[in-house]
Amino acid sequence: MSNHIYNYRDSNLTSYQVNSNYILLLHICTTTFSYAIVYQNKLMAWAKDCKLEFLADPGEDHELLGYEYKHMVVGMHSSGFTLVPSALFSADKLAEFGRYLDIRKDEKVLAQTLDHENRIVYKVSEWINNAAEIYGLSNTVFENKGWINAIANTNLTAQNMYINVDSIRADILYFANGKIRFYNRFEFNNPDELAYYAVYVAQELKLEPKNLTLVVSGDINVTDKNAARLADFFNSVEQNEISVLILPAEVKSHQILALAALSLCVSSEVV
Repeated sequence: MSNHIYNYRDSNLTSYQVNSNYILLLHICTTTFSYAIVYQNKLMAWAKDCKLEFLADPGEDHELLGYEYKHMVVGMHSSGFTLVPSALFSADKLAEFGRYLDIRKDEKVLAQTLDHENRIVYKVSEWINNAAEIYGLSNTVFENKGWINAIANTNLTAQNMYINVDSIRADILYFANGKIRFYNRFEFNNPDELAYYAVYVAQELKLEPKNLTLVVSGDINVTDKNAARLADFFNSVEQNEISVLILPAEVKSHQILALAALSLCVSSEVV
């Protein structure tokens, strides 16, 4: 874990210069969190896999978290989710939709607009919900809403399938005719399992893997073992080059895409 080491920090950035024009992007997981500081659409700082204790008490190690940001987005890790057509959704049916997620006593069900056709109903642990409350629940969003929207705003083709890897989790997304056709998450322990789930999704969609390009982001590089195994079954594996922020040369867009894309969700509404 990078307890007090920034993956990137602008050499001119100090806590004294942070003002209301800066944006805090935060991703809270089960045992860690990551965050980015943005100014005028430029990445100023990025820290990954920090201990959760620093959320309540940033101290000197994470002094940039101590500022009361006017604009912030908090992506909360979900232990389960489902898409519901917007036409069928209503807030008073949230508990009914939540039944499909096998809710435990220590989990909370939330819902949010994902795009113009879908709501996403998702569950978060009480611990993550309480941690996010430090920064205001009105600022929270489903963790990969930004990633999905960033991809949706590109020139989509039916030959691309998208994967975002976060540790041992892989979110797989596919669009057809400009609309979400498939979105789900899988946990994997090795390259073979990741490849299995990617092939499984393609086959479920009645697509030939060898006709698909996998566009990957997160904790994966086209030269690593996970990408190499995927390449055995698919036409090609490419890094996602979408860049929603101005990045320094040492930060690759695919590495930070899911976190950076939270900047697209500043005004999202949670039920």
